[in-house]
Amino acid sequence: MNMAAFATQNPRYNISPDHEVIIIGAGISGIGAAIQLRADGIKDILILERSEDVGGTWRDNRYPGIAVDISSFTYSFSFEQNANWSRVFAPGNELYQYTRQVTSKYGIYPLIRFGVEVTRASFDLANHLWVLELGDGRQLRARHIVSACGGLISPKMPDIEGLEKFQGEVIHTARWPDDLDLSDKRVAVIGTGATAVQLLPEIAVKARQLDVYQRTPIWVLKKPDHTLPGWLKSLFRTVPGLQRTLRGATDTASETLMVLSTIYYRQAPWLVRMCEKAGIANMRKQLPNRKDLWEKLTPKYGFGCKRPTFSNEYFRTFARDNVELVTTPIKHITSSGITTDDGRSRRIDTLILATGYKTFEKGNIPSFDVIGSNSINLGDFWHDHRYQAYEGLTIPGYPNFYIMLGPYALIGTSYFKMVEGNAIHLSRCIREANRRGATQVEIRQSVHDDYFRNIQKRQQNTVFLNHNCAQSNSYYFDHHGDAPMLRPSTSLEMLWRAKHLPMNHYQFSRLGDHPNPTTPSTVESKRVSRIP
Repeated sequence: MNMAAFATQNPRYNISPDHEVIIIGAGISGIGAAIQLRADGIKDILILERSEDVGGTWRDNRYPGIAVDISSFTYSFSFEQNANWSRVFAPGNELYQYTRQVTSKYGIYPLIRFGVEVTRASFDLANHLWVLELGDGRQLRARHIVSACGGLISPKMPDIEGLEKFQGEVIHTARWPDDLDLSDKRVAVIGTGATAVQLLPEIAVKARQLDVYQRTPIWVLKKPDHTLPGWLKSLFRTVPGLQRTLRGATDTASETLMVLSTIYYRQAPWLVRMCEKAGIANMRKQLPNRKDLWEKLTPKYGFGCKRPTFSNEYFRTFARDNVELVTTPIKHITSSGITTDDGRSRRIDTLILATGYKTFEKGNIPSFDVIGSNSINLGDFWHDHRYQAYEGLTIPGYPNFYIMLGPYALIGTSYFKMVEGNAIHLSRCIREANRRGATQVEIRQSVHDDYFRNIQKRQQNTVFLNHNCAQSNSYYFDHHGDAPMLRPSTSLEMLWRAKHLPMNHYQFSRLGDHPNPTTPSTVESKRVSRIP
């Protein structure tokens, strides 16, 4: 049914959307959603991006050594393979350029409005619209909105006494200045996660002294990285299917290492043990003469509790004469250095915070207020009642709203896979609404509850609940003790469900319809909280 004609016949409902779909964020997920929607015939799309270019995390992160930690053949859109990667694990700048090239090739740039920040989205139940409030005071209305803000966008600052008193330069790795020169400087790095693994080998060769403050060691495997020769790139361009075949091989390896070992831990604990042995062997091979460091650098938690990474240089860094690994807890930071609990003070010129990002925390996912048809702020609900969403994408009480990185959405191999699956799913919802002449799409409460119950059942088999993860200090976990970052599923299952899940799992309605009474949830487990 033509919506303009419907509004004319029903004068109470005469507010039209400015756009059918507004996507918030122009990183990988925003670009991927827009490409899928356009391919499916949905043209009235606007993308709002608070920065001045696309790329998201890969645009913002510029620290030395940044690179993908999954093979670039896997870490890319399946429909847009890149024959020009310089390495198997491409440097970060190449990922940034890749997002720009894809955005240009698929005609997405004209859809984007840069320098626009969304501060609040509220659902107008009378008109089945989302009202977006922008940072400059303006408003926009959309029939559907897609939250594509990503997860690694808000740097996490450490809660350390005296941090504000330090008089030298303080840098978070997420805000790395292009002109930073560490030559002959006394440098301290707080944090030994995946970012530090890439950063430390790069800056150790420049700094006069490098102190590395470790709270929790990380599992680091050997990195099968190589420069890609020109003849191979030529073959990728000229032999159809060659790169897809290679992608299939790296997909299989990544799925086995990063997914099966994690989500099927109870069924195959030997996979995790194998990875742990490989991590210890990698560390000892790089530090054959520093047995005094082996214990300090060996994690006490299971492989997979926090995201592992790859490096052939990280452990070697600690064998350098100018590098000290500090495992004594930090007591406080002074104006000129860092004092540890043993009373020792180390003077520094530059303090680098490799302390990661906020993930599933109130105010980050989503990064703006979302007020649903139930008048509840989504961030408040999740904070108080556990993070939950059907297929990691839709939530009862928040119709016409799709969050790309929702609870239990991310597949352990590649962010791009999650994006492709969720883009297919949300596009199906919007197209089905259009086919029915519906103006509101909402996941049924009972379907959502059943799905969340199943997610929690699957979690019982994962490494997160079975292998000493409490000591990992992992961003996979939230303050409820759940691990909502990763979906306990293979990527094949996720993509199949996105393409084939029944659309009758959703309730479609039109303006003027009398809403059906909501059937009270029968979920009784206190681990499952029903959205009012």
